[in-house]
Amino acid sequence: MDQLPAVDWDLAARTGAGLVPAGPRLDPSDVAAVVAELRTAAAAATEHVRRVTELEQPAAAEVLVVDRTGWLTAISQSAQALLEGASGPPERVDNPWRAARAKALGVQAGGVFAILATRILGQFDPFYRPERLLLVAPNVVAVETRLGVLPRDFRLWVCLHEETHRFQFGTAPWLRSHLFGLIGELLDGDELQFGWPDADGLRSVFGSPEQQQAFDQVNAVMALLEGHADVMMDRVGTSVVPTYPSIRRAFNARRDAAGAFAFVQKLLGMDLKMAQYRDGAAFCRAVIDAADVATLNRAFSAPGMLPTVDELRDPQRWLSRL
Repeated sequence: MDQLPAVDWDLAARTGAGLVPAGPRLDPSDVAAVVAELRTAAAAATEHVRRVTELEQPAAAEVLVVDRTGWLTAISQSAQALLEGASGPPERVDNPWRAARAKALGVQAGGVFAILATRILGQFDPFYRPERLLLVAPNVVAVETRLGVLPRDFRLWVCLHEETHRFQFGTAPWLRSHLFGLIGELLDGDELQFGWPDADGLRSVFGSPEQQQAFDQVNAVMALLEGHADVMMDRVGTSVVPTYPSIRRAFNARRDAAGAFAFVQKLLGMDLKMAQYRDGAAFCRAVIDAADVATLNRAFSAPGMLPTVDELRDPQRWLSRL
């Protein structure tokens, strides 16, 4: 694989910070209360997720409650770790042309991240080391206010989703390197181009067969991760989050981005549509209904056990393959 062009990631974070609005205005005491409640919710979510997923509890991860600028810094670090993990160190910035290109790419990445910085509520970051769970306080406050939901329940609901991602990667420590490998294959060569969405809402990739396969596999993995998280949140239910049904209805009407891994999709020019989220969630529900949660958890046991795109749409094919 040829080295990827260098990106000025510090400039990406600064560019994003210069573009993104600050978010809701709160008194310092209110900010402190939001931060404290988000930290409490993150801690409480762990046991609920362990119970419903039936996955082994992973090692603790750092919980960072951040503003939008803090998220921009963190996501620039994560994007750098992702691309270097997938393709190795970038080319050296050893001449004015490469330096100018690195800055131009940094500005471009910063613009993309600035858009996402107003939408991301929380994010488990498995690519940066050490792993961390990010909670974007102003976005949580803005969304819960706009949706008219109970703040205490909504904050726990957000944390349940991100904690599920932490359990997924803790159960499957190979998943990080597996994604690095797939994304490395996707970036390998000059044939990768993106076409219009097809009839299923997926983007077609016109390149080598290896790139097409990698594209499909990345999409399948991310659909599984997000669909699994949604189903596990549903399994927690109203006994833990009393206003859960109203939160789910309101949030489903809002959500049209790629959730925790939106920055991966945007960074690669991919666009994970809601149809794929539905496929991932429907797959998980079908497997649980046909077998049990323990059977579904086998999807996280090895790379070869992950469902393909076709199996996500036809869970019985995956069950038969087991």
